[in-house]
Amino acid sequence: MSLTPTLAVVVKGWPRLSETFIAQELVALEQAGLQFDIWSLRHPTDTKRHPLHDRLRARVHYLPEYLFDAPERVTRARTAARALPGYGAAYALWRDDLRRDTTRNRVRRFGQACVLATELPPGTRGLYSHFLHTPSSVARYAAVMRGLPWSFAAHAKDIWTSPEWEKREKLAGPYSAQFGATCTAYGARHLRELAGDPAKIDLIYHGLDLSRFPDAPARPLRRPGDPLRLLSVGRLVEKKGFDRLIAALALLPAGIDWRWTHIGGGDLLGPLQAQAQAAGLAARIDWRGACDQPEVIAAMRAADLFVLPSRIAADGDRDGLPNVLMEAASQLVPIISTAVAAIPEFIVSGTHGLLAGDDPTELAEAIETLARNPARAQAMAEAARKRLIAEFTMQPGIDRLAARLRQMIDAPTP
Repeated sequence: MSLTPTLAVVVKGWPRLSETFIAQELVALEQAGLQFDIWSLRHPTDTKRHPLHDRLRARVHYLPEYLFDAPERVTRARTAARALPGYGAAYALWRDDLRRDTTRNRVRRFGQACVLATELPPGTRGLYSHFLHTPSSVARYAAVMRGLPWSFAAHAKDIWTSPEWEKREKLAGPYSAQFGATCTAYGARHLRELAGDPAKIDLIYHGLDLSRFPDAPARPLRRPGDPLRLLSVGRLVEKKGFDRLIAALALLPAGIDWRWTHIGGGDLLGPLQAQAQAAGLAARIDWRGACDQPEVIAAMRAADLFVLPSRIAADGDRDGLPNVLMEAASQLVPIISTAVAAIPEFIVSGTHGLLAGDDPTELAEAIETLARNPARAQAMAEAARKRLIAEFTMQPGIDRLAARLRQMIDAPTP
């Protein structure tokens, strides 16, 4: 790879196990010939790495996670940034944002942007940020300072919890993004309404790179009385709905001999374990914590049902189209989820899996239905895998995204 990349990719943290869709995309963009460095706002906290992270050749730079961690670097960057042609405009933009968002995070974003703008290598012709909130703010301020175009990929929480004024200005205001990509039709509709120009927002599904996954295992038809192995993969946060799943498991009839394995970290582990203990279910649950991709695939191949009870959190946060649903489909695991956000864009209930409501009773009924009807569960799993292969593979989206990024960085600079 060239030592003078033409693109800077801004991310929240690198590497992160919970954001393998970003790693998948960046590896594919490298393979498509794009040259970039990664600029991370945070240092990694996961103790494991995904194999994809080791395939990426791009250099990774870490901005000061907190400005007081690197006072000399920040001071040097602020001094140098003042000499950049767009510093005055970026400073005014930030002051206007700070008037409406007086948090320390907003102050930190501008300091990180100064570091980014002054440390970008010569030859950088554009910035691309993952997530519309904090990473895009840093990318936007830095892009304005340097007089460069910027773009973003929006996903889920960043769309639904960011204030409307901020989304509107990043999409259509002065110094707005040249284009935005988002991974669900559900999110694209919302962003296009705010952008004014629908062509500015591209619907680009993450899709799945099936070359990273083994062929689906041969699955003998499970007998209705056999033990039922349930699996969930997702962070232990409110929007994943695992409290509803525990409540649903408590409602299952005694005749279903189930075990539930959960993979993923998160702040709600303690409360959820306490809920399971109080319901008398603790002995049936295996909390595995964060796992790497080979461990996740092995767990999927051993599971009878994949359950992801997504919901809308109190602050508006919600899933987009979780990649784990497509990963489960790739391994022919029957899927139970909920009709939230973009999940119905992949799973048509009754055809590719079952989608329940937010009520634990409905979730328990869906689990019992597929537990007692293994042939129906298997037919849905086969239909989901066929749809995955036909409509949700990775390459079409990568081709479109690479074209948009090339168009941005190849445009003459003003």
